[in-house]
Amino acid sequence: MRIDPDNRTVQGLTEFLEFVGLNLVYLVTCLPVVTIGASTSALLEVTIRYSDDERGRPLPDYLPAFRRNLVPGLVAFAALLLPAGLLAFSAIFWLAQQTIPTTVAGFIAIAAGVYLLAAFGYATALIARYRNPLRQMLRNALLLPMAEPLRTAGLMLIPAAMVSLAIVFPPVWILILTVGFSVGAYGAAFLLRAVFSRHS
Repeated sequence: MRIDPDNRTVQGLTEFLEFVGLNLVYLVTCLPVVTIGASTSALLEVTIRYSDDERGRPLPDYLPAFRRNLVPGLVAFAALLLPAGLLAFSAIFWLAQQTIPTTVAGFIAIAAGVYLLAAFGYATALIARYRNPLRQMLRNALLLPMAEPLRTAGLMLIPAAMVSLAIVFPPVWILILTVGFSVGAYGAAFLLRAVFSRHS
């Protein structure tokens, strides 16, 4: 029996398996932790391109994008994601004190951490889409959450929804670890393309 590669079912299965492979490669390249910025920008680069009339090959194009985005991704990690993580730890500390001033400080730390997390997401997308100087990339990443509050909320909702579902229904973690990051990035690509088209 010959399998027709043009069959819609075969094409759908092939695309699904490619996104599974993309998800696994993304997780492996995130393992050093400091490479999360480069990995995320590479994932967004291939999914943004694929969301535009299925251009490119997400899995084969991922590692070249990762190498290309390594240095700016490290900068984005150090400048935005690392401070966001430190703010999260400080929020836990302040909220544990259970006084009014420390509770206020804790909520301020949470708000600042969420803002930096959103800026990190934009930074990785800007790295994926443009070849701007690092200073300009960081400046634009810090401004975009204020310029695009609704789309930023939509982008933040994607990981928040995945984590919430996994907490309520733990088997969802299997889905997240096999295809969640790549499919989430593909969904985010449409929002990011709308942001870029408005501000380009």
